[in-house]
Amino acid sequence: MRWSQIFAESFFLSSIFLLQACSAQSRLVEDYIQTVTHENLRYYLYYPEEYEANPESEFGLLLFLHGGGESGGELEDIKKNGPPKLLVEGKQFPFLVLAPQNPHTRKWWNIHAVAALLDEVVESNRVDKKRIYLSGLSRGGSAAWEMVTQYPKKFAALAVVCGMAPVPYAHWIDKEMPIWVFHGDKDEIIDVGESDKMVRKLNQMGYDVRYSRYKDVGHNSWGRAYTTDSLYTWLAQQQRKD
Repeated sequence: MRWSQIFAESFFLSSIFLLQACSAQSRLVEDYIQTVTHENLRYYLYYPEEYEANPESEFGLLLFLHGGGESGGELEDIKKNGPPKLLVEGKQFPFLVLAPQNPHTRKWWNIHAVAALLDEVVESNRVDKKRIYLSGLSRGGSAAWEMVTQYPKKFAALAVVCGMAPVPYAHWIDKEMPIWVFHGDKDEIIDVGESDKMVRKLNQMGYDVRYSRYKDVGHNSWGRAYTTDSLYTWLAQQQRKD
């Protein structure tokens, strides 16, 4: 084969590769779009008895996120468990309680919509921004973990009941925020290993973590967790320093 022929064939192949590369590049188009997501959140808001009696005072606020069983139905459903259930039974809290409902039966909480609701309630009421507490159970517990990774400077304390934990992102959580975790060791819905690994990780990093690991308790660990009176005393004692 002559060198001229070899050169011609090489040039031909190189041209094909170059054309293919240019063709591929021509399909890579830079563009921009601004998206807006709307979420309709119904909620209950509880005011402590002292709220009206002390018009000059600011109060703490507990944001409570319910589990999957109360999602997507009637707003009344969220009174089945946690602080809303206790309020119906007559319990009094020294802080406001904000309890929204996840409108989707089979979707995760939209934590950014929840954060927007929280901000609106805080601005519209006499709430001490240094005393905002967060708690959630099951799917709501998972959302609570997510919220403290995405909004690390918003909450003074976190109480999570049987939630899935973002272990790889534990270091995103504010190290100054105390945490109390609850889980049953017989949980067949969200394995107790979720909380075990998260608590172990946080302890290794020097976080302030309490862990109530209930023996022979299944997924319904919230029945014991939210009837623990010392939980609410502990929450009310917490305050952000920044």
